[in-house]
Amino acid sequence: MKIVVIGNGMVGYKFCEKIVEKTNNEGLELVVFGEEPLPAYDRVHLSEFFSGKSAADLGMAPLEWYASRNIKLHLGDPVQQIDRLHKTVLSYKGITEHYDYLVLATGSAAFVPPIPGIDKKGVFLYRTIEDLELMQAYAPQARKGTVIGGGLLGLEAAKALLDLGVKETHVVEFAPRLMPRQIDEQGSLILQSKLEKLGLKIHTSKNTSDILGEGAVTGLRFSDDTVLETDMLVISAGISPRDELAKLSGLETGHRGGIVVNEQLQTTDPSIYAIGECALYNGMIYGLVAPGYEMSEVAASHILGEQKSFTGFDMSTKLKLIGVDVASFGNPFVSPEQGSSIVLEDTMKGIYKRINISPDGQHLLGGILVGDAEAYNLLLQTCKNKVILPPNPEDILLGARNGNAAPGAGVTGLPDDAVICSCENVSKLAICQAVEAGNETLDAVKKCTKAGTCCGGCAPMVKDLITATMKAQGKYIRNVVCEHFAYSRQELLDLVKVKALRSFDEVLDHYGHGEGCEVCKPVVASILASLWNDMILHKGNDTAQDSNDRYLANIQKGGTYSVVPRVPGGEITPEKLIVIGQVAQKYNLYTKITGGQRIDLFGAHLSDLPLIWEELIAAGFESGHAYGKALRTVKSCVGSTWCRFGLHDSVSFAIQIEERYRGLRAPHKLKSAVSGCIRECAEAQSKDFGIIATEKGWNLYVCGNGGSKPQHAQLLAGDIDSETCIRYIDRFLMFYIKTADPLTRTATWLNKLEGGMDYLRNVVVNDSLGISAELEQEMQLLVDAYKCEWKEVVENPELRKRFSHFVNAPEEKDPTVKFETMRAQKKAAEWK
Repeated sequence: MKIVVIGNGMVGYKFCEKIVEKTNNEGLELVVFGEEPLPAYDRVHLSEFFSGKSAADLGMAPLEWYASRNIKLHLGDPVQQIDRLHKTVLSYKGITEHYDYLVLATGSAAFVPPIPGIDKKGVFLYRTIEDLELMQAYAPQARKGTVIGGGLLGLEAAKALLDLGVKETHVVEFAPRLMPRQIDEQGSLILQSKLEKLGLKIHTSKNTSDILGEGAVTGLRFSDDTVLETDMLVISAGISPRDELAKLSGLETGHRGGIVVNEQLQTTDPSIYAIGECALYNGMIYGLVAPGYEMSEVAASHILGEQKSFTGFDMSTKLKLIGVDVASFGNPFVSPEQGSSIVLEDTMKGIYKRINISPDGQHLLGGILVGDAEAYNLLLQTCKNKVILPPNPEDILLGARNGNAAPGAGVTGLPDDAVICSCENVSKLAICQAVEAGNETLDAVKKCTKAGTCCGGCAPMVKDLITATMKAQGKYIRNVVCEHFAYSRQELLDLVKVKALRSFDEVLDHYGHGEGCEVCKPVVASILASLWNDMILHKGNDTAQDSNDRYLANIQKGGTYSVVPRVPGGEITPEKLIVIGQVAQKYNLYTKITGGQRIDLFGAHLSDLPLIWEELIAAGFESGHAYGKALRTVKSCVGSTWCRFGLHDSVSFAIQIEERYRGLRAPHKLKSAVSGCIRECAEAQSKDFGIIATEKGWNLYVCGNGGSKPQHAQLLAGDIDSETCIRYIDRFLMFYIKTADPLTRTATWLNKLEGGMDYLRNVVVNDSLGISAELEQEMQLLVDAYKCEWKEVVENPELRKRFSHFVNAPEEKDPTVKFETMRAQKKAAEWK
């Protein structure tokens, strides 16, 4: 049997993979014609080309893959003619091939709107690696860039312009909102606000009537006679199915394009199949990779005599657009007659979530997620499999409350035929069976089932299924750090403590193997800091730190750094305020008052950091540890000193708390607050640990989270005195440090802690494990060992040498290096 495939994109490649697997390459002759000079590559992650990935990095398979499977591959040679009578194809280079079956995987082309001037210099399409290479070559001469199209592809193209360094980038969309097919008006407004904060300028309800310029583009004229200046234009206004070859050969096509196919993906010629974005099934073109892969499976199966059908595909999608999660699933636009909606909107954090519920409240019909789409896969499967919702459906959005996980069975409660990986059409049952057969790691399940090998969005659900399946088999689950350490973080911490190891190299020599990686190095560095509170840049531990810790500062866009001095309790003297202002003015830093009652300074050059901190330390400041997984701030209200409602001196207690736990390293960052009364002006119940004054003392709350997944802290102990409160905090923090997984906030830690708050209270308050004295002693050792890291750097010539852009020019800044201001401080006149 001889099969000819026209098209070597992602779907064409997937068909080859499927047909070879099914036949084991026996009795099969496979010939592939590709229009591009490159083998199949990943268009889903095309934008990563501008982040440093090469065509080879994006490749689906090397040329050797085709050769080893006896696939004859013709690259850069599009088919020009199909002779259906004699079953042959003729290529551009004059190659003629006979076929028994012909598969059209010609994909789609960028839709080019009929705008006068579209052929001017500086106008580009956004579709292939060749398009991207042309954009890359032209971008250095462009000051203003514009993208026509505010859908998925358009926003990806806008990201490409940002990656190319085009300073001013505009997005023009004909519809009144961005991504009109995927998200509603409110979700679009949230998305637009986040994109504008990143520097994009958005223009909606704009119809481009003319592209201005003589030889090269200089601007756009819109139908309302307004003009937008630009010197680089990218067209990304949708796709158009590549059906011209089918039309020439007499196959039926749709009046708006696309090759008409039946449920087996056969065209009007039974020997010819069409798959992917060129295929028109039931009047619809499917412009995502997952349905294209499903079409590949169906076509390959039908050619081999198997009974499979394509009956449509869910067009739910999740993407990260310019660093912003966006997803829609099911029916995102349910009308009041079809059901009701629950909406969670946080304009401060840029999060919008909408779920649509059936009229009886039993089923999830669809939804929209902007800014936080972590729950997308589970929500999609809940929707597709008609899983019964909990009594309070809003818990799906709000998550865990009162120490209990959100109702619902999660991934384990899905039916066996639920599709976990939609890209590769892998079911829950297939994953569970793979684990039962001995594939007990994510990589092993990927190799066995291919789940998670395309977009990777299903990986968290696959991991949960691996864990659940192994537990069902009665196996002990060891959550090891990585392949270099066969221990969990908790086990490794205990071993390092027993051996009194002080450096990453010592830990690796005793308990690991290999050289370590970017996963285990920061984990071990965190363990060492949590145990000994040594200067993190000593003993060779500098290279094991996260990138921010290596320079004791958060690196910002543009390559500059932040400076964040500690302001305990938010209390600061006028003299210290003046010093901050003088330093900011001297080093041209952007200043911002944060929600944690500190003043952040941005835009510092690496070589200036020691000089800046030298001045700040001389004025009495110390490191605020904004760069570390450590205590950040202890926020406070003004308390009884000033407030007529205040019951206790919350400011003094907040200062005492912050100065006790400053520099404390933990699995994740820690935030705290002290409120002087139950009016809660310091928002203590949204912190990792928060304290609220009562008439009898203090209430201590723990495990709150005010981030992307807000969760109220829970009462650990009530009406306690200051000394007892600190003892309980010591115990709580040390227990968290010793038992939490890497990069796990206290809220998530509590949610996963068996027994929840009742267990935690027994350990911390009732000393059920008999370790309270040990926990307090360990905390006191860390408190006594505290030193300001920046003070040590300032006073240590060897450490100061680290803070230089160029090793061969430590004293002078290279005049060829230019730093661009990301966002300058506005003057008072500009605000007006």
